[in-house]
Amino acid sequence: MNFLKRFCRNRGAVFGLVILLAVVAFALLAPTLYPQSPWRPVGRPFLAPFVMERFPLGTDTLGRNLAAGLVHGARVSLMIGVVSTLVALLIGVPLGAAAGYAGGFVDALVRFTEFFQTIPSFALAIVLVAILQPALGSIVIAIGVVSWPPVARLVRGEVLSLKTREYVQAAVTIGQSTPRIIFSQVLPNTIAPIIVMGSLMIGSAILLESSLSFLGLGDPNLMSWGYMVGAGRTRLLDAWWISFFPGFAIFLTVLALNLAGEGLNDALNPRLARGRE
Repeated sequence: MNFLKRFCRNRGAVFGLVILLAVVAFALLAPTLYPQSPWRPVGRPFLAPFVMERFPLGTDTLGRNLAAGLVHGARVSLMIGVVSTLVALLIGVPLGAAAGYAGGFVDALVRFTEFFQTIPSFALAIVLVAILQPALGSIVIAIGVVSWPPVARLVRGEVLSLKTREYVQAAVTIGQSTPRIIFSQVLPNTIAPIIVMGSLMIGSAILLESSLSFLGLGDPNLMSWGYMVGAGRTRLLDAWWISFFPGFAIFLTVLALNLAGEGLNDALNPRLARGRE
């Protein structure tokens, strides 16, 4: 209950959560709202929004329903954002924990990832997708690979501060194994910052996927918001709605994730929230 009270105290976080739940609901209901394929032309091309009830957001260059593309694209963008973030966490959390607690080669490997900060993650993702061929799996792998180093560095820093605590030293004294100490004593106390970072990473992953799809490196068999923005970029003057609505959906979803992440940070770290007040 205290967690919910602290979270709800942040009005921006509540607004972000409501928007996020609405986006998730539309994504889940996409097959019910628009059972036909979003790739299928269903009307006259370049039909303006709010003119016909059947096409509330208008149609694109090929006569496809933009509303159908928007809700089906939400499924793709959210799925890629969540799955690629899970991949990054599955790589970064164990490596960061091992680097912070045991040091040695793993610590050197994690610290070496600071070198990759000189390479923009978007450029590296483009290279990986181009090598692996544009597909859903390659996009998830590429985003996960470019996203795990910050996770590893965060967990490493948290573990370095936790491994000197009394309860960890007591576990060492009674002879618990290193893996057991890490998973039972150390990692549970790093959950809060990992959850907050994960919520922010989903938004970053959605932006990365949208940028890749905008450049034509998305899965050609899946409708996504980035593809829709890219499909209308040459007709911004006379058919602005083709790019505007999916672009606004990306903006709103990423904003909601960041607001919700800030609320999670306040709820999970009440001392930091009181400090800002």
